[in-house]
Amino acid sequence: MLRIGFVGWRGMVGSVLMGRMREEGDFKGFEPLFFTTSNVGGEGPDMGLEIPPLKDGYDVELLSSMDIIVTCQGGDYTKRISPEIRRLGWKGYWIDSASALRMEDDSIIVLDPVNRSVIDSGLSSDIKTYVGGNCTVSLMLMALSGLLASGHVEWISSMTYQAASGAGAKNMKELIAQMDVLGSVSKALLDDPASTAIAIDEVVTQNLRSNTFPTENFGAPLAGSIIPWIDSPMDSGQTREEWKGYAESNRILQTRTPIPVDGVCVRVGAMRCHSQGLTIKLGTDVPIDEVSDMLKNGNRWVQLVSNDKESTLQHLTPAAVNGTLTVPVGRLRKMLMGPEYVTAFTVGDQLLWGAAEPIRRILNIIIEHLSG
Repeated sequence: MLRIGFVGWRGMVGSVLMGRMREEGDFKGFEPLFFTTSNVGGEGPDMGLEIPPLKDGYDVELLSSMDIIVTCQGGDYTKRISPEIRRLGWKGYWIDSASALRMEDDSIIVLDPVNRSVIDSGLSSDIKTYVGGNCTVSLMLMALSGLLASGHVEWISSMTYQAASGAGAKNMKELIAQMDVLGSVSKALLDDPASTAIAIDEVVTQNLRSNTFPTENFGAPLAGSIIPWIDSPMDSGQTREEWKGYAESNRILQTRTPIPVDGVCVRVGAMRCHSQGLTIKLGTDVPIDEVSDMLKNGNRWVQLVSNDKESTLQHLTPAAVNGTLTVPVGRLRKMLMGPEYVTAFTVGDQLLWGAAEPIRRILNIIIEHLSG
C-alpha cells in the first residue's frame, strides 16, 4: 500500500486541502502519515480513520520512506527538506503548494483542467516534482482555458484585485481589525441622522492616517483603501506577483511561442477570492458569440455570466464565489480599441482553484498513475 506523508496540513491552504479531501472521500487506498514541525507526538487530524501520532516533519529518514509527500508548509521548508531527502536517494513524488520549486527544470506546475497533457507527459518521463501554481495565474487560466486552447490569444493584460487571504491568515485578521476600527470611530456619526457623509469621511481618513491604525502585516491601510503593490520588486519595474503572470502562465501551458501576460496586481479589501479585469488581444476578429462559446466550454467549472447588471451582481463577486469551485467569467464584450480586443472580468476562490484543489487533484492523478 502506498505511504503518503502530509506536511503543513494545519495552515490555511493545508486545512482547505484536508477539507476537500474529506468531502471527496480521498482518504482511501493508501496509508496516510501526518507530519508536524511543532507538535511531534500530538494528535493527528480527524479524517474518519485511525491516524497515528504526528511525526517529525524534519525526520528525513521517515520522510524518505514515503512514496508521496504532500506539503503546504511553505517555501523555507521545501528549500530545506526537498534537496536533503533527494540527496538520500529518495525517488518518491514531491507535491508542493509553495513557489520554491515552480521554475525548476525537473518540476511541473499543475493545473490539470488546463494542462493535463503536460502532466501526463511528465509522469511518463518520470518527473517526480509537481507544484501548485500562483493563485492568480491559475484562476486566470481556468477562466480563459477554452479561449487559450483555440490559439487566438496574442497577449493578455490582467489587472488583479486580490483578497487579503492571498497574503495569509494574519493579514485576513488585520483587515477585519482595520474594519473594526473604522466602524467604531464612525459609529456615533452613523447613528446620528443629521451627520453628513463628509463628516464620516473626515473621521475615517484621520484614522487611516493615524500611527495607531493596525498595519503591521500589510504595511498600509487596506480597509477603506487599496494597496497597488504585491510581493517583491523586480528589475523590470514589475512586482514578483506581476512577473509570475508571464512566467508561470507560459510554463503551465508549455507554449511554443510565449504569450505576453502583464498588468498591475492590487490588494483590495475582500477577505477571500481574487478578481481580475482582463484585456485580451486576439490575433484576428473572432465574433463575440464564438469567444463566449470557447470560454464556457473551456472546462466544467467555468460559468459564463451575462453582461448585464443583475447577473453581474448575483454571480460575479467574491461574495458569490467564496467557498465554491465555480470560476465565473463575465462583462464580456469587444473593446473600442478594435475588433481584435476583448475585455472580461473573472473571479475565483484562490484557496481552492488557486491553491488546494490542484494539489488534491495531482495527488489523485499520481496515485492512479502508480496504481496503473
